[in-house]
Amino acid sequence: MKKRANASEPAQVGAELLFTAQQLLLPMIEGIIHSRGELLGWVQQVGISALKELFELDVVQLAGIKGKHSAERSRYRWASAAISLPFGGRRMAVVCPRARGLDGAEAQLRSVAQFRAADPVPARVLNQILLGVSTRGYGKSLEPAPAAMVVRGASKSAASRHLVARMTDKLREQLQRRLDELDLVVLMLDGIEVAHRTVVVALGILTDGRKVVLGLWLGSTENATLCTALLNDLLERGLKIDGRILCVIDGGRGIRKALSDVLGDLAVVQRCRVHKKRNILDHLPPSRKVYVARMLAEAWASDSALLARRRLRTLLRWLEHNGENGAAASLR
Repeated sequence: MKKRANASEPAQVGAELLFTAQQLLLPMIEGIIHSRGELLGWVQQVGISALKELFELDVVQLAGIKGKHSAERSRYRWASAAISLPFGGRRMAVVCPRARGLDGAEAQLRSVAQFRAADPVPARVLNQILLGVSTRGYGKSLEPAPAAMVVRGASKSAASRHLVARMTDKLREQLQRRLDELDLVVLMLDGIEVAHRTVVVALGILTDGRKVVLGLWLGSTENATLCTALLNDLLERGLKIDGRILCVIDGGRGIRKALSDVLGDLAVVQRCRVHKKRNILDHLPPSRKVYVARMLAEAWASDSALLARRRLRTLLRWLEHNGENGAAASLR
């Protein structure tokens, strides 16, 4: 009994220390959270006050000091109205003074135009999405807005619109950039299906080993017309192909015909091993896929082309002998 009592003492002391630590730390943590919220609210209020002062300075430059007559004035104050400006990853409504010219046309404040031109909301949405935030959870990922401020633009639909707008601009910039400075050694072409549409992607491997997305083209199928349009676009943007170039493809006839039509004898075509392996294994039952995959890997890892062909012919005979005619035809 004495040993059991002694053995329980450290656990009891540890539990008491943990309880004491919780009693001391929890109020501190709550205070930090509360202080952070108070500090954020204060910063937001200071920023909004500074924004209103900036608006007032712009109005003074346009229409002069309020209540002071000026015979040379070309504009006059005209009440105020709520405008929408980017704020903390969303949009807020802030009251802004207005000015009109003697002809009745409203004069835009310079600061308002600058804030709207430098809209950071789409960029903020893109950054949050890249960090793993869903469009549905975008609003919750932002800092709390001022209590008395009317805000919008953080809903799922708004986040989706901002994301599409931002991605569209980035994608257009990438697909229109010049390719003159790229030193290309390998050109890879493949078609992928996205939302029941076919996108043919061109990927380049440079002399320093870097992989660069060169362009893409959207169509209905992976046909020769689509692939030809993509290749012509790459050449028009300055892609240099001074000599023969290795072109890795998935075996599609449309891509191969486009390479022949656009590049002619300069295209040295190689069938992608990943696609070839996938095509062969798709004809096999699960019990034989492991063996055939290992035989293909050994053949492709051979020290010479002669040895590789010998191993592939051996595999071909094995497939034919075991009645795997579909896989054999694909390998042949």
